Amino acid sequence: MNNANITRMSALYAPTLKEDPTDAEIASHKLLLRAGFIRKTAAGIYTFLPLGKRVLTKIENIVREEMDACGAQEIRMPMLQPEELWQESGRADAYGPERMRLNDRHDHEFCLGPTHEELITALVRAELRSYKQLPLNMYQIQTKFRDEIRPRFGLLRSREFVMKDGYSFHDTQESLQEEYDRMYAAYERICARCGLEFRPVQADAGQIGGAVTCEFHALAEAGESALVYCDCGYAASDEVGEGLARPTVYDVPEMQKVATPGVHTIAELAEFLGIPESSTVKALSGKNDEGKLVVLFVPGDHEVNEEKAARAAGGFTILTDDDMEAYGLHKGSMGPVGLPEGAFVIAANSLKAVPKWVVGANEDGYHYVGAQLGKDFKVDQWADIITVKPGDCCPKCGMELKGARGIEVAQVFQLGDKYSRAMNATFMNKDGKEQPFIMGCYGVGVSRTLAAIIEQHNDENGMIWPMSVAPAHVCILPLATGDDLVQPAAEKLAEELAGLGLEVVIDDRKERAGVKFAEADLMGWPLQIVMGKRGLAEGKVEIKRRATGERRDISLEALSEALTFAKGAQRRWGNNLNAFAGLFVEKAE
Repeated sequence: MNNANITRMSALYAPTLKEDPTDAEIASHKLLLRAGFIRKTAAGIYTFLPLGKRVLTKIENIVREEMDACGAQEIRMPMLQPEELWQESGRADAYGPERMRLNDRHDHEFCLGPTHEELITALVRAELRSYKQLPLNMYQIQTKFRDEIRPRFGLLRSREFVMKDGYSFHDTQESLQEEYDRMYAAYERICARCGLEFRPVQADAGQIGGAVTCEFHALAEAGESALVYCDCGYAASDEVGEGLARPTVYDVPEMQKVATPGVHTIAELAEFLGIPESSTVKALSGKNDEGKLVVLFVPGDHEVNEEKAARAAGGFTILTDDDMEAYGLHKGSMGPVGLPEGAFVIAANSLKAVPKWVVGANEDGYHYVGAQLGKDFKVDQWADIITVKPGDCCPKCGMELKGARGIEVAQVFQLGDKYSRAMNATFMNKDGKEQPFIMGCYGVGVSRTLAAIIEQHNDENGMIWPMSVAPAHVCILPLATGDDLVQPAAEKLAEELAGLGLEVVIDDRKERAGVKFAEADLMGWPLQIVMGKRGLAEGKVEIKRRATGERRDISLEALSEALTFAKGAQRRWGNNLNAFAGLFVEKAE
C-alpha cells in the first residue's frame, strides 16, 4: 500500500504517554503531549510531531483559503529584524523585555520578530508610491518569538509560536473600513471552520496600537481572558468593557464619622458596618504624568482598571507607601472628604447616581457614612475607570451582563497612520500630495487556535477533532493483523476510502484491541471503523463516531453502497472533504 492518503500506525511517529505530564495544567497541554502531537524542547518552546504538524497545516490552510478568497497576497518576511526599524517606529523600548534582542558578528543589532508592523512598513515605503496601487493586503504565516516571563499552558502561552499576520495599506479611512469589515467576516469564517465556539469582543490594542480593534475569543474555562457579554450582542474583554456597576446606597440623614479600628479593606469595612460591599466606595491614589496627585473612587465591589485610569488622568502611577505618608494619606482610609489641597478627584461613572457614599475619612481607623456628593465633597471628573464584571449593566441595552472565559485566537486592528507617519512611509494621493499610508493589521494565532480547539473538543478519553482539522478523517481498526480475513479486508477498505480523497489511518500494529481503542480515542480520530473476525464472518463492521461515542454495526453491503454513492458524489463535493466524509458516514449508517 503506497497511497499518500493512508497512514500506517506501525510507521507513524506518535509516542504516547500513559499518564499526564506533571508540568501540564490544562487539557490541551496534557493531551497534546500524551497523544504524541508535540514534545517540549525548552520552557515555552515545542516541537510539532507528525500528527501535530498535520493539524497545524490544516489550520494554516483554512486561513490561507479565506485570505486568498479576500484578495490578500501571501509573502514571507524574515524572523530576524534590524533594530533600527524598531527605533524608527518608537517601539524599541516601549515593547519591553518580551522582545528577544541579539547582535551579529559585526555587532549589528537585531531582534527575533514578535510581530512585523515595522518590517512591512519598511518593505512598502520605497516602492508603493501612488494611490493607484492601493488598497493592498499582504499576509504571512510564520514563527514568532516573544520572551514570555512565565510560559505556561502549553501552546496557549509559549515563547515560540505560529502566527498569521496580515497588513493592509489604504489611501482613505473609508477604504480601511471596508477591508477591516472584510477581514472581520473572514475571521468569523476561520473560527467557524475550525469548529470553534467563539465571540468577537471589544478589546485593547496593546503594543500594536490603533484606535479600533476586535479580538476573537474561543470560549473555554482554561481561557486567560475574562469576558462579559449580553444577549443583545454586546461583548468585550473585562479590561475594556464599559463599566456600569450597580452600586447600592447606605442611607443616613447626615454624614457621620465612624470609628473603624483595624479596618483596612473593603471586605472588613462591609462586615464591620453590616452592609454589602456594593454600598461602599473604594479609593486608589497615584500621580499622573505631570506629577499631580490623583485620587480615584470606584464602587467597593469593583476594581480600578489602571489602563482606563491612565487614559482618564493623563497617566497614572500608584503612590508608594512613602508617597502616601508624605501626602498625609492613609491606606484603607482614603476618601474624598478632606483630601490634600490640589488633589484631583476622578470617580467612576457608576457613582454619579449614588448621592451618599461610605468612604474613608482620611484618618487611620475612621470612615464616613452618608458623605453627600456635592455637599461634603466634589468630583473633578467622571470617567469609566472600573474593570467590568458579570452582573454589571450592559452599556448597549441595560440588561445584566453575563461572564465567560476566553482564549484569544485572532485580532483585527485599524492602525491608522501610527507606523507610516513614524517611519515616513508615504504615497502620492489623488491631489498630488504626499500622505502617510492608512494601515490595518490582522492576526491569527495558529498554534493557539490548535490548543483552543482541543480545549473545546475533548473528554476523559482524549481529543475529539472536528473533521475540518483532524489529522485524518477515518481510523480503521483491524482487531487481528496478519490473518487471511481481517487484514486484507482492512487494507481493501483503506484503499477505497483513500481513493475517494479521505485521509485514512490504519492501525496495523500487533497490539491488543483495548490498546488500539484507547489510543484511537486519545488521538481523537473523528470516525473509527472496527473490523474483527466475528463481525466480518457475519458480514458487518462497527462504525464509531468519536464526537458522540455512538457505535453502530453496519453490513458490508451497506458499506459498499455508501462507497458507491460517495464515488458518484465525489465530483459534486470536490475538495470539501469535511462535507464529503460526513456524506459517506450518513449513507453508511
